[in-house]
Parts: sequence; structure tokens; C-alpha cells
Amino acid sequence: MTKPLLRYIQNASKKGKKLLSILVDPDKTKIEEIQIISKKIEKLNANFIFVGGSFVKNGTTDLFVKTLKMYTKIPVILFPGDFSQLTNNADALLFLSLLSGRNPEYLIEQQIKSVPFLRNSTLEIIPTGYILIDGGTNSSVLKISKTTPIPQENIQLATATAIAGMYKGKQLIYLEAGSGAKNPVNFQLISEVKKNITIPLIVGGGIRTKEQLSNAYKNGADMVVIGTAFENNIDFLI
Repeated sequence: MTKPLLRYIQNASKKGKKLLSILVDPDKTKIEEIQIISKKIEKLNANFIFVGGSFVKNGTTDLFVKTLKMYTKIPVILFPGDFSQLTNNADALLFLSLLSGRNPEYLIEQQIKSVPFLRNSTLEIIPTGYILIDGGTNSSVLKISKTTPIPQENIQLATATAIAGMYKGKQLIYLEAGSGAKNPVNFQLISEVKKNITIPLIVGGGIRTKEQLSNAYKNGADMVVIGTAFENNIDFLI
């Protein structure tokens, strides 16, 4: 796979190649399960493995990624819920700004706290605008961030937020319905956001069927992230 990874994602978007990422939470996955999980992910022909969670203990991510790298060559991208989840054993980092919320801790404070580590890091840093959409549950990220998601029906606000993120220099926009969401991001919202941005669009949360995955792609998602569905059924999509 071409590095840097951002360039690979950008080129795939331009060519209309759809990407798949599997999100693995170190807080929900045992180290001894990693070898089996890695084989399952490779059978899915996933392009990336995202690693992260809301409640991961300090130091756990480093060991988790190090072990993951023993069993797969799929690029590992950090999707951290906290700056303490950073590790140089991964390939890249989604440098997230929670644009849908107004909590300064997740707009800039967490990013500042990560700087001492990142200044000496080998990670590829990918500036990403993170937008929470109401998935019908009080997800972990909502509890941690203490923010309100954008309602599914408020397509105008979601679109404006994505455009603002692009204007602020974000290289990716990530629409997230939340872990264990009852409802995935609706397809009209995905379509409208995609029409109005010129950077790649990631969509995740609540996607549990091949049909939902296909519809997300058809409506403009350049990359889809599968998390809970994979946790609940490791043979999902095989």
C-alpha cells in the first residue's frame, strides 16, 4: 500500500475505490484473541484496522497494536478516545477534532496534550474533522465528550459543519453515529455532505448488514468503518 496513507485514501476517493476499515477496541478485545481476529479481518480484505476506544487504560493500546502487528500487515490507524492511547507501533493517527460538539477538551485540549508525544513520533498524522450524528443511543463517545450529536434530520447543520471542517484544513471528514448505534448515518445526510466537500468522507456507526454497507458507499462514503457489528459477529461480511 502506498504511503503516506492519507495520499492512498485521497487517491482511492478520486478513483471511486471504496475502502473498508475494521475498528477494534482494545478495551473489548483480549490480547489472546488478536491472532484469530487478524485472520478474520484479512479475509474481509479490509484496507485498514482502526484501533481505539473511549475507556482504554493507559498502556493497553501500545501492547495491543504491537501484538496486532505480529499477525497482520494491514495498516493500523489510531482512532483514540484520549491522548494517552497513542503509540508509535501504529502506522498513522486520525488527529481528531470533535467539530459537532462545543467542548474545548475535544476541540483542542486533547490535541495540545498529545503534542509532547507527537513531536518525536513516527506516526503519520492525519487531521480529521469528527462529526457525531444521533444514532439513537447514548454512546460512549457522547458520555465521554459531554456533547450533543447532530440530529439525523438536520442535514443542513451536518453539511455546514463538514464544510467548516474542510475550510479549517481537515483532510478527512468522519461522520459517526456512535458505537452500538441503533441507526446508522442516514443516506440522504451522507449524500449531501459528500456533494459539498472535496475531501474524502468516512462513515461509521450502526452499520450491521451488507445492504447498509452498500448503501453508504452508493451515497458517497469513501470509507466505511465497521465496529460493533464485527465485535458481535466476527464472521460479519465474510
